[in-house]
Amino acid sequence: MNKKAISILIVFLVLIGVSSAFLRRLTFELGDPGVRLAEMQILNETNKVVRTNGVALPIDILQCVSEATPITTKELDWLPDDTTYGRRRYTFPDKTWVENNVVLMGLDRTSIHKPEYCLPGQGFTIDHREVVNIPIKQPHSYDLPVMKLTTSRPFRDGKGNEVQMRGIYVYWFVADDKLSIDHFDRMWTMTKGLLTEGELQRWAYISYFAICQPGAEDETYAKMANFITESVPKFQTATGPKKP
Repeated sequence: MNKKAISILIVFLVLIGVSSAFLRRLTFELGDPGVRLAEMQILNETNKVVRTNGVALPIDILQCVSEATPITTKELDWLPDDTTYGRRRYTFPDKTWVENNVVLMGLDRTSIHKPEYCLPGQGFTIDHREVVNIPIKQPHSYDLPVMKLTTSRPFRDGKGNEVQMRGIYVYWFVADDKLSIDHFDRMWTMTKGLLTEGELQRWAYISYFAICQPGAEDETYAKMANFITESVPKFQTATGPKKP
C-alpha cells in the first residue's frame, strides 16, 4: 500500500470515528431489518433459552435435513444484549453440510464485525478472498454480490492424526434496502443514513460455511452457491437491482 492510499485510509477512519462520537449525541429511529424475524426459542450450548425471537431461517431447503444450532455463551457475552440471531445447519443426503448464520444488530452497532477478524481467532487461515455474484431468482432475478473466503485449518481425525481441511466461507451485509460486501462501506452508509435521515440502519451480517477435503473446494462452493440461491429469498427481504 503506497503513502497516498495509507493517508486516504487514515482520513477515512478518522472521519468515521468523529462521526460515531457525534452520532452518539443524536436521537434517531431504528430502521427496518433486511431479513424476516419470527418468534422462536434461541438456545445456547446448554439448551438454555437465550432469545425468544430470531431470524426466520427456512427449515426445508432442497433435500436437506436441518437443525437449529446453538449460540455459544462466548458469543452472548461478547456481543450486545440487543443482538438478534439466526443459525441452522443443513445436512445433505451425502452427509455434507452447510451452516447458515445471521447476526442482526439492534441499537448497539457493535453487533456487526469483520469476519476476517473472527475466523483467524477460531484457528482458520484465510488463503484466498474474492468477490463473486450468486444469482437469486425470487422475488425477481438479480445478482447477489458476496465475499468468498477460502480457508484452511488442521483437524484431528478419529485416530488422533492431524489432517488439513479446507473451509469455504461466504458472507455479505444487508439492511432494509441495502446490500454490501465491505465492512467500511457498510459503516459509511450507516453513518450517512444517520446524518441525512436520522435513521440508524439495522444491518445484518449473513454467512454460510462448509468444510471439505483439499481439492474439493470448487465442488463444495458450487453446492453452496446453489443452496444460497434457494434459501436467501425465504428469509432475506432486501434485494438487488432487477436484471434486464
